[in-house]
Amino acid sequence: MSYPLSRLMSTASAAYGVYALSQPSHLWQALHSDRKDQAGLELLARTYGVRDSAISALGVLGRSDGTMRAAMLLRIAMDLGDAAVLGTMTKDPELRRKVLGLTLGWAALNTLALAIDTNRSR
Repeated sequence: MSYPLSRLMSTASAAYGVYALSQPSHLWQALHSDRKDQAGLELLARTYGVRDSAISALGVLGRSDGTMRAAMLLRIAMDLGDAAVLGTMTKDPELRRKVLGLTLGWAALNTLALAIDTNRSR
């Protein structure tokens, strides 16, 4: 099976997608947001769930190198976008560091998995 690390990361992202769909309140709770932001952040969490499930399906089920690379590049772009969006959702510097650490950490892990898998496939 090609791209094993990328498939592993896609499986982990799929698990988060299912979690985000089943527990959308996790996002506003993790961000310690005001109740007035609850509905919007739950909608955002559901959007993340759908997005992550779809992209992860490509990453888990894709058979061609091009499909795997596309799924991983989309995943990395989404992680960077999440850093930009969620990094501005709080004024608390400690919470912002955690959010950026998590989102940029996932982007880095996905980048590393893709780089290793790409080098192995050559």
